[in-house]
Amino acid sequence: MGSRRGRLATTMADAGDGVPPGSGLPDVTDASPAAARGYRVIALVVASALFMQQLDGTVLTIALPTMARDLGVPATNLSLALTSYLLSLALFIPASGTLADRFGSRTIFCGAIGVFLLGSILCAQAGSLPMLVAARFLQGIGGAMMVPVGRLVLLRSVRREDMVQALSWLVMPALVGPILGPPLGGLIVTWLDWRWIFYLNIPIGIAGILGALTLIPDIRGDGPQRFDTSGFVLSGIALGCLLFGFELSSRSGTGWIALALVGTGLAAGYAYIRHARRATDPILDLRLMQVPTFRLSVIGGSLTRITQGAQPFLLPLMFQIGFGLTAATTGTITMATAIGALAMKALAPRVLRRFGFRRSLIVSGLVSSLGYATCAFFRPDWPIAAIIGVLALSGFFTSFQFTGYNAIAYAEVADERMSAAASFYATFQQLMLSLGICVAATVLEVGTLARGGGAPTLAVFSTSFMVVSAISAAAFFWNRQFATDAGDTMSGHRP
Repeated sequence: MGSRRGRLATTMADAGDGVPPGSGLPDVTDASPAAARGYRVIALVVASALFMQQLDGTVLTIALPTMARDLGVPATNLSLALTSYLLSLALFIPASGTLADRFGSRTIFCGAIGVFLLGSILCAQAGSLPMLVAARFLQGIGGAMMVPVGRLVLLRSVRREDMVQALSWLVMPALVGPILGPPLGGLIVTWLDWRWIFYLNIPIGIAGILGALTLIPDIRGDGPQRFDTSGFVLSGIALGCLLFGFELSSRSGTGWIALALVGTGLAAGYAYIRHARRATDPILDLRLMQVPTFRLSVIGGSLTRITQGAQPFLLPLMFQIGFGLTAATTGTITMATAIGALAMKALAPRVLRRFGFRRSLIVSGLVSSLGYATCAFFRPDWPIAAIIGVLALSGFFTSFQFTGYNAIAYAEVADERMSAAASFYATFQQLMLSLGICVAATVLEVGTLARGGGAPTLAVFSTSFMVVSAISAAAFFWNRQFATDAGDTMSGHRP
């Protein structure tokens, strides 16, 4: 069982970070209708949603400076649009499994794509930053249900012997999307209008809905699921208020609002902790943090994801505002990170088998942090090839870290707690990506104000990269706490 869990968790991790894991690893029946239809068809239908989500996110980051100019706001303020989407994912992912069990996987999957498309259309029509933020939050609700529920469909309907191959088909769009996204975003911004970024989702989403209605069975859970409504409300208030409080803390004229939001978030967080201790099935089970490998993976992975969340926000702004590059050129350069991540996927199992989780995470964490710290020294006179090389190397080692964290997190989790663990982990995964954008935007805003306002200078961008890189480097202290034989059953490592 341990070996199978290791293979499955590693394959799920291969979707790349930023993609929510499934809401559990339910049992699979070999006689399901989907098995007869072929796992590749089911996987590709689900993958259409995954591809749409990944493409949307990576295309959008390239367009931030142009969008800010059209909406009449500083570019750093558009971090709210990115944060609201990721926050929405963090809030609603825990509810996805229960809703799918209650109303049917196909129903929720198709409905989620519809909500995502509605949010996309509203984003394209946005004439102000508040409207864009609200539309992105709606998009996030669809995304929170779309990918985890789609993954549940696959896990519940594909035969065990086809599972690894099916998940491999599923994760390919997650690897292709970030590669196509940056150059595609640059071309759209340069030759069309940034609003076409969101209209691009419509044909993909419609194809996904038609494929789901035709090919995916409407699978439900074995019995009625109890939904932790009180925990959902308290955790939502806590996470939402804290993130937006931190986001607003650096904005001029919003100090009291930010303070009120942070205070409310802390109070709601304390109330949720008390609730979770009493609840039988809390929506976020804090008792999972007593499992050593899960706790260390959450903490170390959270620190690393702060940097990963900040990087796609900082790089396009620095290249376009600081270097004066076009959106098309920026997109071509930043795709190097995704290419580096793709190159890692074939090597990760061999490296983990040779060196084990503990040693691999320690080394890869330091190298990836050093790579992103090197971005602080990028200047317009740097050769493009050198910049691409640094970004590819950083993407390679950062993606390796996420593969390791996403796999070892479940090494000691009991089967009956796997669903709760996946929801908990996915929530913090998205939350830390949001926090990374908040941290980067705060450093940019404070540094710009300290220099008298205006557009961020290269020195301010350098400071931002150094701050977020230092945060990810701090994961070293938690990586060292993994046992030397942690995850050996999963990786096949022999000391």
